[in-house]
Amino acid sequence: MSQVERESMEYDVVIVGAGPAGLSAAIRLKQLDPDLGVVVLEKGSEVGAHILSGAVLDPSGLTALIPDWKEKGAPIKVEVKEDNFYILGEAGQMRIPNFPMPPLMSNHGNYIVSMANVCRWMAEQAEGLGVEIFPGMACSQLVHGDNGEVRGVVAGEMGLEADGTPGPNYEPGMELLGKYVFLSEGVRGSLAKEVIAKYELSKGHCPQKFGLGMKEIWEIDPAKHREGTVTHTMGWPLGKNAGGGSFIYHLENNQVYVGFVVHLNYQNPHLYPYMEFQRFKHHPVVAELLKGGKRVAYGARAISEGGWQSIPKMVAPGVALLGCSAGLVNVPRIKGNHNAMLSGKAAAEAAFEAIKAGRQGDELAAYEAEVRSGPIAKDLKRVRNVKPMWSKWGLWASLAFGGFDMWTNNLFGLSLFGTLKHGKSDAAATGEAKDFPKIDYPRPDGKLSFDRLTNVSFSFTNHEESQPAHLKLKDASIPIKVNLPKYDEPAQRYCPAGVYEVLGEGADASFRINFQNCVHCKTCDIKDPSQNINWTTPQGGDGPNYPNM
Repeated sequence: MSQVERESMEYDVVIVGAGPAGLSAAIRLKQLDPDLGVVVLEKGSEVGAHILSGAVLDPSGLTALIPDWKEKGAPIKVEVKEDNFYILGEAGQMRIPNFPMPPLMSNHGNYIVSMANVCRWMAEQAEGLGVEIFPGMACSQLVHGDNGEVRGVVAGEMGLEADGTPGPNYEPGMELLGKYVFLSEGVRGSLAKEVIAKYELSKGHCPQKFGLGMKEIWEIDPAKHREGTVTHTMGWPLGKNAGGGSFIYHLENNQVYVGFVVHLNYQNPHLYPYMEFQRFKHHPVVAELLKGGKRVAYGARAISEGGWQSIPKMVAPGVALLGCSAGLVNVPRIKGNHNAMLSGKAAAEAAFEAIKAGRQGDELAAYEAEVRSGPIAKDLKRVRNVKPMWSKWGLWASLAFGGFDMWTNNLFGLSLFGTLKHGKSDAAATGEAKDFPKIDYPRPDGKLSFDRLTNVSFSFTNHEESQPAHLKLKDASIPIKVNLPKYDEPAQRYCPAGVYEVLGEGADASFRINFQNCVHCKTCDIKDPSQNINWTTPQGGDGPNYPNM
């Protein structure tokens, strides 16, 4: 396949991913110089099709980029009116009052939004400025220049047979080349992963940590709907099995976002994150809210949780990592979209100055400096110890010490704890099956809780079945020979879309990959204890088709 000849197109900046970071970069580049050639390549069937986020939006990033976003009709309408935080027990709950929390935890002035719809609107703003946006264009390879710099990407290769050979409708795709390439692929992007490894960008930084976020949209009884209400919970059903928690956001039209996050550094390989989410909805507080309603959409995706300590070097020759490709989520605030937008803006400004000075293909050091000293740094440094405290000491200690640490950072700009380090990777945190009890999960009732495959149908996922599986095993024998006896093959459980199955027992056991179900969450690439699964892009347009996640 290396002999394939492709046409090429030249731009000033090539942007991979039409999320908040990539679109912000595109908009800012055109604001600075309308004559710059800017292209955005999106693997989803349309802009927003692969966007899944909570989301309560801190509008500071968008305001810095487009100050008059309200006048321009941004789909950002539902201001947060009420902020609730509970610790759940199996049958009851305890409200944590808001007053002891540092000001940064307040959602005053924030908005409940569909980030998919915000990105669709941002794409319209970008196109109005002359940005070219191509959805359905998966970027499958990097193109390197003569000096080892990233020169561009291969996008739009389609029509491969299951064995990887060109089929009758094969299209080789194109090389999109630029003076600079921005990778804004979201969490654990395949090209970003390659760049981080090739240029050793994580050297000297903590390993990235992750959570798995699952989300349903529900239409509920209007009598129970409280537009603008935000509720977060911790505790049951996870208990000591894993870190994590839930969110319930009341948006407009009697809809609520119901979400659940499981930190992927859990040890017990028998844990089943999806079933923890389904069990959560049977808590009396949640069940009463959803009773008589109906679920209208489902999706899942990984969340970067490493924060300040885990941000890799963000630039290499010719390329920059934006947004969640670098891991800019503020974990206690459960917010990253504002930082994604700020990173896109900063990368655009650095590239504009470089191109104006006649440079190309070098490292955008000014972008790295801005992220590590500007508003993103201020946002992330203040909360840098909350996640490692939770991982090391558990929920209650992290609430007490994490809260204290955020206050001292907020008031004095310092931490008595310094900067705590994260431990091992989430994959390495997985324990052996023999050392942990199995967990008995109740069967879904089909009203509040649902089996995985039924729910996946509500993600509107589709993959062309004749193409090569985009989930690639480095060694096909490991799932049955290593992961099954040692870890009870956790891929059966950690995948929120039922992609991985173990069929048969003993000598007859086999491992099946139902890649058609994949919702592109990347959990398998992160959590597999043998690090044997490599998530790559399927052909363009395939995957989930989220409506307003």
